[in-house]
Amino acid sequence: MPKSESQQRQSENTLLRHVVALGASAGGLAALSEVLRGFPAGAGMAFIVVEHLSPDQPSSLAALLRPHTPLQLVEAVDGLRIEPDRVYVITPGTALTVLHGALRVRPDTRHSARRIDDLFDSLAQDFGSRAVAMVLSGLGRDGSAGLRTIIEHGGIALAQAPETAQFDSMPRRAAAIGPGVLIAAPAEMGQRLLAAVELAGAKPPAEVSADALVTAAGLLAQMMRQVAVATGHDFSQYKTGTLERRVERRRAVHGSASLADYLDLLSASPTEADLLFKELLIGVTGFFRDPAMWARAQKLALPALLDHAAQQPDPKLRAWVAGCSTGEEAYSLAMLLSELRDSNPAWRSVGLQVFASDLSADAIQFARLGVYPAAIAANLSADRLARYFVPEKSRFKVSPVLREMVLFSKHNLISDPPFSRLDLLSCRNLLIYFKSGLQQRMLALFHYLLRPGGCLLLGRAETVGRLEPLFPAIDAKLRIFGRSLHAMPNAVAAFHVKDAVTTNSNSQAAVPLQKLADRLMLDEFSPAAVLVSEDGDILYVSGRTGRFLEPAAGKANWNVHAMARKSLRAALISGMRQAQSRGQPSELLGLSVDNDGGGSRVDLLIRPVNIDGYGRLLLILFREAPGVGSPDLPALVSDLEVDKSKLRTWSEELRSSHEELQSTVEELQSTIEELQTANEELSTSKEEMQAMNEELQTVNGELLFKVEDLALTEGDLKNLLNSTQIATLFLDSAMNVRRFTEQTRQLISLRDIDLGRPLSELRSMFDDSTLLDDIARVLRTLEPSDQEIQANGGRWYSAHIMPYRTVANVVDGAVITFTDTTAIKLAETPPRGPVNT
Repeated sequence: MPKSESQQRQSENTLLRHVVALGASAGGLAALSEVLRGFPAGAGMAFIVVEHLSPDQPSSLAALLRPHTPLQLVEAVDGLRIEPDRVYVITPGTALTVLHGALRVRPDTRHSARRIDDLFDSLAQDFGSRAVAMVLSGLGRDGSAGLRTIIEHGGIALAQAPETAQFDSMPRRAAAIGPGVLIAAPAEMGQRLLAAVELAGAKPPAEVSADALVTAAGLLAQMMRQVAVATGHDFSQYKTGTLERRVERRRAVHGSASLADYLDLLSASPTEADLLFKELLIGVTGFFRDPAMWARAQKLALPALLDHAAQQPDPKLRAWVAGCSTGEEAYSLAMLLSELRDSNPAWRSVGLQVFASDLSADAIQFARLGVYPAAIAANLSADRLARYFVPEKSRFKVSPVLREMVLFSKHNLISDPPFSRLDLLSCRNLLIYFKSGLQQRMLALFHYLLRPGGCLLLGRAETVGRLEPLFPAIDAKLRIFGRSLHAMPNAVAAFHVKDAVTTNSNSQAAVPLQKLADRLMLDEFSPAAVLVSEDGDILYVSGRTGRFLEPAAGKANWNVHAMARKSLRAALISGMRQAQSRGQPSELLGLSVDNDGGGSRVDLLIRPVNIDGYGRLLLILFREAPGVGSPDLPALVSDLEVDKSKLRTWSEELRSSHEELQSTVEELQSTIEELQTANEELSTSKEEMQAMNEELQTVNGELLFKVEDLALTEGDLKNLLNSTQIATLFLDSAMNVRRFTEQTRQLISLRDIDLGRPLSELRSMFDDSTLLDDIARVLRTLEPSDQEIQANGGRWYSAHIMPYRTVANVVDGAVITFTDTTAIKLAETPPRGPVNT
């Protein structure tokens, strides 16, 4: 019974294990041939080859690659389903991507320099962990961005070892991505990929001895300690299975036979711990990933948050995306909030602030740039692309309006101080990598950070567990939770704040700051005080300073300018500047302090302090001013007039300075715009020249292959002619020598330098023959000729003359073969005997 179409597709998907995309440019033909030679038929893989081909020239890429692989080669056609054991080759003037398991071929009207990136991006979106990408020899940067996308989606990435590439620009940029890229010579790539695929798909044995499990756990723990010492980040609370899979990927990169061997490598290599740390960071994300959750949040949770924020004296909505990876989720949330706010006039006064954090510095840097591949158009509507993104050639850049809404920060969720007073906290698909105890501690912390009525978003595979009373479900299936009004009595938010005091690496001796500060204060003062650096960073606190200092909202900031009460900040800045510039104590008396709805007065005394090993510090002393009597009104009025006069003078000076600066800024802005325009034109010209150069390199590579084939064919022809033992002479249409066999030298005086000489100028053994006339007649009539001619010495030869026809059936000379017929001639002639009389 024949299979249905769906059954046939399911069968094909079962056979198709991985799809391998190979990207190459200048000098890539030889590398492609070596790579394909390393893959046998039956491996369950399909291959897609993309090169920078000239759109104006025909390409023989498929024909040149065919002798180097047992797989079936097919030129890419739009809509063709991807099947195993086939190699699909791009055609000139097209861009090649994949969608829903089939090839998508479109005209490349833009002459794009990102053909390889576009293919890699679409492959990652379509096949996920079954996608494999290889970057081979080439100029420019094409392929590296797409390779990063492959890694983020769990695929396998390889790059040609730069020292083996004819042009190493593309492989070098790909290798610089980080530890997720396997580096190998083209001839070794097949073996490395097959080993990585086998390792990734390997299943643990059904029965493992207890000793083996203990040994593996111990080795893994040692590896994590190595990472913690090298990077300062502790992964001991991550699930063991996650750590094992990531370690196995690094082990596959190095080809280590066992965990013990990899541990030895980790201990010996200073950089491997950092590479393993980057490998442990799992960054898989996308715009509006899990659309059903976002649609539900937009309908239920977010409007309630905007309603509450709009009713506050300072209308502001604060959200935090923890584990934001490369920023897509944070920007998705910002887009939704912006659209909702603009849809209701009552919400338009609400300020939006989205904090986004991740442990990976590379991911945060990528998110801050906000430049994403063209493939994001599959997850974003045309309206959102037009409103929130700016096209940049074949990419999209986040618009300034959207970028200003999101604040990105490198942050360790486990150990760094968190953001506080939040309306929404999104921590999706991060807790699943934590052990149960750490999950519960994080959830209790989330409850503390969210304001009552706030919202918590988790991933589909995550749950609040036994802390369910803290987070009533808004939509339990889609993991949208609210924040309860009261905490459970046994739920405690655990903070792990790093030490705020940083010692000076240049100090000659470790000086106890507390002892020195106490002695200095006891010598002259006894009220509350803080010891700060010249930049205002608090090094030590003495006494009760809560009436004058308070922690700033958001990420913990131990700076006196951020922590000072609002009414004291201006005076504090002025006093610190005076003390620093003069090198003498400054006093600010009778300052008003607003706290908790009340008011009081304080004297602020700032004294410069020099401590060996710490440089110049400032001691700020807060002395309350009790019993302040009635002020002297005339004196106050006089002081006020003086202050007003000073303010007017300063205001005029500031206005004048502002106008001058504004004029300078406008001039600089104009210059910048001109330079930017020139730079864009130069960049465009550079890319066009680079693309043309790459195409010429590709054509040159193909021509070299053809020259090699022609040289081989010429050798075969020469050996064939010599093996016949027949004297053969090739002439052109002017009866000049074009080619001859070795046997011809015995009949005509020929040397290698005689190629191109007229036959009439060469001495031959046929002095009295009509050979030249017969050749001329054949060239004129195009009719073959056979004649017998006698050579000097009495030998006879049969000369067969025929026209020389090219592949295009054009007569371009003559071919003469000389066959020795002396024996036949003698046999035909009767012997001469005596005459009978």
